[in-house]
Amino acid sequence: MPLDRRQFLSETGRLAAGTALGLAALTDESVGAAPSPGATVRKAAANDKIACAMIGVGGRGRFLMECAAGHSGTALVALSDVNERNLDRAAKTVRGLQGKDPVRVRDFRRVLDDKSIDAVFVATPHHWHCPIAVRALDAGKHVYVEKPASHVFREGRLLVEAARRNRRIVQHGTQMRSSEITAAAAKVLSDGILGQIKMSKAWGVEPRAHHPQPVPDEAPPDWVDWDRWLGPAPKQPFNKNRFRRWNSYRDYGNGEIGGDGIHDIDLARWGLGVKTHPVRITAHGSRIHLKGESDFPDNMIVAYQYAENKVLIYENRNIAPYKMHGWDNGNIFYGTEGYMVFSRRGYFQTYLGAKEKTGPGKRGGAGNQEHVHAFLDCVRSGKSPNANAEAAHLSCALVHLGEVAYRTGRVMHFDPKTESFRDDDQANALLTKTYRAPWGFEKA
Repeated sequence: MPLDRRQFLSETGRLAAGTALGLAALTDESVGAAPSPGATVRKAAANDKIACAMIGVGGRGRFLMECAAGHSGTALVALSDVNERNLDRAAKTVRGLQGKDPVRVRDFRRVLDDKSIDAVFVATPHHWHCPIAVRALDAGKHVYVEKPASHVFREGRLLVEAARRNRRIVQHGTQMRSSEITAAAAKVLSDGILGQIKMSKAWGVEPRAHHPQPVPDEAPPDWVDWDRWLGPAPKQPFNKNRFRRWNSYRDYGNGEIGGDGIHDIDLARWGLGVKTHPVRITAHGSRIHLKGESDFPDNMIVAYQYAENKVLIYENRNIAPYKMHGWDNGNIFYGTEGYMVFSRRGYFQTYLGAKEKTGPGKRGGAGNQEHVHAFLDCVRSGKSPNANAEAAHLSCALVHLGEVAYRTGRVMHFDPKTESFRDDDQANALLTKTYRAPWGFEKA
């Protein structure tokens, strides 16, 4: 798929300038591993535009395209999706943004083979995130990967290793890491007015109407490459539920905790200030409200104990329209002198002392465009972004460890150094999965 890159980039249409926030305080390093390569990362040529490809161009993918198109010095040159209708809609969007048609392919490997492409955005169902991201890194591309970056625990470590051995940028799609609200909250936390942060809580209580009702299998529509959509997942006949409501099924998604909860879990870990894995995990979940077909509970509470005597709690319920502390998704950071209520809807407020006196607070944006621009600026500069592969792995690990604790139904003891459960073969088997050929990680 040779792309006439310079001809395509000669006219870029509507591309507005974007400025990334400098949020050095928000970055992470994984335990037992060297820091991110930083300035040694291969940079995009300073005198050329960053050539980007979008892999997965459904609703979220098209939104990321619009964010990327607002960054000066960037061009969207290729689109890939197994859904021909998604490609048609996305191509029309790119044409409106840049005045030229992008290359369109169903097989993402054609994008990875093109050496003129600098960076790829991955916005597929979860089971494809890491298989595509690791292959893209090994092909020399920088990668923006939507949350959760990993479908199972082991994939997170493979992503970290791929980013390091190839010295490429990875940005995880937890966009509040680049919000002005998060930067302001980081300053409040670092100033110490809340004392020592000992506990954090993440919640998601958005009301959900139902899970999909069972429907019979049928022949796939001619505009979908169903076998490639399944990819590493087990072979299955086409089913509208699996195709449209894939996050309800463990083969493709991660349920509520990984589909939406990862945003708040990531912020809970960030605010707690932990840069390793927990050592003890307990979980409870059940089905008490939502009808229909799903592999996951409709309510869940997970507690994570860290070796430094800090605790992170995740709570999810989707049974009613009311909120917690005024927010459907949020966090509380509990300190020894006060606490902070924080929401990725663009808000934080602090409360100090026994009388809960109102302290610093702020409202603002959710960081969507800033996060994309921060990634592209790091591709240009070679610096490590604020939601790098290490940060992604540490946060996504909480999704997977919580899921394992829920499925086993017992207290789990985890070793952060070996990244395995202690004396528990059954639980360790759930940290990975079987991949359908040829989409596994046999060389990793």
